[in-house]
Amino acid sequence: MKRFDGFMKGVNLGGWLSQCISYDKEYFDTFITEEDIKKIASWGLDHVRVPVDYNIVENEDGAYKEEGFAYISKCISWCESYGLHMILDLHKTYGYTFDPLDNGDLEEFFHNEELQARFIKLWKEFARRYGSHSDTVAFELLNEIVSPSVSDAWNEIANRTIEAIREDAKDTYVIFGGVCYNNVNSVKLLAKPYDDKVVYNFHFYEPLAFTHQKAYWVENMSPDFEIGYPDTKEKYMDSSEFLSNELVGALNEFSLDMMDRKFMEAMMSSAVEAAEKNNAYLYCGEYGVIDQAPLEDTLRWFEDIHETFEHYGIGRAVWNYKQKDFGMVDEHYKPIQKELIKNL
Repeated sequence: MKRFDGFMKGVNLGGWLSQCISYDKEYFDTFITEEDIKKIASWGLDHVRVPVDYNIVENEDGAYKEEGFAYISKCISWCESYGLHMILDLHKTYGYTFDPLDNGDLEEFFHNEELQARFIKLWKEFARRYGSHSDTVAFELLNEIVSPSVSDAWNEIANRTIEAIREDAKDTYVIFGGVCYNNVNSVKLLAKPYDDKVVYNFHFYEPLAFTHQKAYWVENMSPDFEIGYPDTKEKYMDSSEFLSNELVGALNEFSLDMMDRKFMEAMMSSAVEAAEKNNAYLYCGEYGVIDQAPLEDTLRWFEDIHETFEHYGIGRAVWNYKQKDFGMVDEHYKPIQKELIKNL
């Protein structure tokens, strides 16, 4: 499988230009600064993934907001100064959101030509502005596609978007993932790469009952729910009955008895096979453990997933640098932070 050099070990900057808790200038100026980029580089990582919501750079009528683009440009400059690469990830686009807290329509965008045209137009603007930074910046088309029924429609939209991007960004890596929240099992459903600069993408939060225990945004999740890692498949199956099939269906895919590193390797194997078959790069744009999980189990999970990524040669970016319930530099992780960073 091709190695995604420059994007092998990274961290997400979620909460800065996406899913923001505030939209004032002070927030944007202080949530992520040059010092954060310097610290990330000192960890020995090679890139950051920067989620950006459309409303950072667009008004509701589609007019561009220069102050939003300025933050992206500033981050590119910081990354270039400290030898990091950067992924520009469109986390939410006009007319579509993956976020259950937004209560948005999960399928309309994939059948609405007007919404798609606006999406492609924004990507053409990103390409015009940042295509000359192809040595540093990669583009990620859209964060997570939820509905499994739109897989074919999404493949068609993605290829049309890449074609438009190539008018101004001929050498920029373009990343896209599949349905069911970018589930690793959906990689095999992705279209053949448009060209040799296309990267297949997945997110990995398995077993989800562990990585998202007590998560307030997960439907039917109890604030008192607890489970350890590793543990038996039987216990995970019994404990995950409240989760939807889209969130927990992966548990049914394999006959393994334990949820451990062998399970992770088995889960990623189909994505590796799909990437090898289509001569595509493979990348994990998000993985991590909520700050409600036991620390010792969290560290074991990170050790296992690190070994799995290294086994297959998969590039990745942990979720998340700070806050958003997964913050690596937050107080919860302080007792194991040094060990966590070793396993990124």
